[in-house]
Amino acid sequence: MPDKTTAEHHDGPATTAENSAPAAPQLAEAQRQTPTLDGLKLSTLLADELDPEARIDLNSPAAQSDLWERIRAGMKMPEHDNDLVRKAEAWYAARPDYVERMTERSSRYLFHIVEEIERRGMPMELALLPFIESAFRTDAQSSAKAVGMWQFMPATGRDFDLVQNIFRDDRRDVLASTRAALDYLQRLNKMFDGDWQLALAAYNWGQGNVARAVARNQKAGLPTNYDSLRMPDETRYYLPKLQAVKNIVLNPQAYKLSLPRIENHPYFLSVNIDRDIDVALAARLAQMDEDQFKLFNPQMNKPVILAASSGQILLPYNNASAFVENLARHRGPTASWTAWQAPRTLSPADAAKQVGMSEQTLRDVNRIPPRMLIKQGSTLLVARHGANDRDVSEHMADNASMALAPVTPPLRRVTVKARSGDTVARLAKRYRLDDDQVAQWNKMGKRASLKSGQTVVLYLPGKTAQRTLAKAGKGGKAVASARQAKSSKNAPRSRNARVATAPSRTAVR
Repeated sequence: MPDKTTAEHHDGPATTAENSAPAAPQLAEAQRQTPTLDGLKLSTLLADELDPEARIDLNSPAAQSDLWERIRAGMKMPEHDNDLVRKAEAWYAARPDYVERMTERSSRYLFHIVEEIERRGMPMELALLPFIESAFRTDAQSSAKAVGMWQFMPATGRDFDLVQNIFRDDRRDVLASTRAALDYLQRLNKMFDGDWQLALAAYNWGQGNVARAVARNQKAGLPTNYDSLRMPDETRYYLPKLQAVKNIVLNPQAYKLSLPRIENHPYFLSVNIDRDIDVALAARLAQMDEDQFKLFNPQMNKPVILAASSGQILLPYNNASAFVENLARHRGPTASWTAWQAPRTLSPADAAKQVGMSEQTLRDVNRIPPRMLIKQGSTLLVARHGANDRDVSEHMADNASMALAPVTPPLRRVTVKARSGDTVARLAKRYRLDDDQVAQWNKMGKRASLKSGQTVVLYLPGKTAQRTLAKAGKGGKAVASARQAKSSKNAPRSRNARVATAPSRTAVR
């Protein structure tokens, strides 16, 4: 997984959708019974993402052959053989149910990955990488925030044009994440002079870490191959796990395991969409339940698919046929949601009133926690009606973000008397404030020393201000005024303030 280490073989129980999803769809039968739509064959409406002009003969010997054989024939990485390989082999061999679930999931996506690897001339062992990264779960998320089948970290995903916003996370997108992962692996292979083992170590541990490990060994006059580098245990075990999966694919019987047959043709095809459509409606038109639909379109973060964002959905062949026919017959709107941008910072209740929704529904669909404000310019998903009855624009679909800020109590202007030896920093620490902010309020440097009895202005939350005033009333050193800070003009702001008149910004992506 890019720029992080992996957890060892963790998968968890398969979901209901995964267990109930069909094996390979009967594509050949579907092709023989291709329906027509407005005089056009369905096949003209279905695009092969890798080669849109290609038309696949599902009855040909090549299409009916076993994809595993094609994978075996394309393997060309050097063998890796040590005790860690034996350990990984034994782990998999002792868990036939796990291997069965994992390979069954892989049957949906492997053909596309194999096609792309073969087109680029890369070693076919790389098609097995999602087995050890995510067990071929498109919804996989690590504790380090790596996401998807190829386990991209947020920053690395953005480096490879994987959009991550409130509407979608392309790290979960089957086509986009595969393209990005192979782009990244090719870059790493070039960086490490064609050494695929070092490239894989960098994919797991980070290219900078591997480059530094290589440099250390070069400086010490030591070999710089994978086995000679000092690296974390997770990365040390990474290549042996891949080798173990390779060995199992080459000879599953030797481990008393079996691999499901995967036919050498697409499991899914892409269907173009030119208008926004609810996920629930798309699934219904494709004659699938929503969980099954999301196995092929897992990148969606919201209950609506934006035409300006993706422009396509992936469906098994039979379901693609049903979708195209049913969509043509559908009357009425296809989307009940659209996007709305907050014109100013406002509460969820105020936002809900403006867009004609209940506050709870607005909170639920946008995942807004309690005691938070919606910052100006934030994009929200809202009910589609009235002035908001429109498809989401491409700019908004690609750049939407939501920023939240905590609701803070009103601040009160309080003056206190400095003690002997006080500095701005020491006084700020006493009241749990930022020294930059206290300096700004009093128009002095944050390293300034204060004279005993010098008056200093602070802005404090209500309860803290009351305690300070109480001290002043009992003859303490604090002398306070109870003037309320009613606006930002009364309490100058500092971006780094711990207690601020305007809430600090929290980005939600």
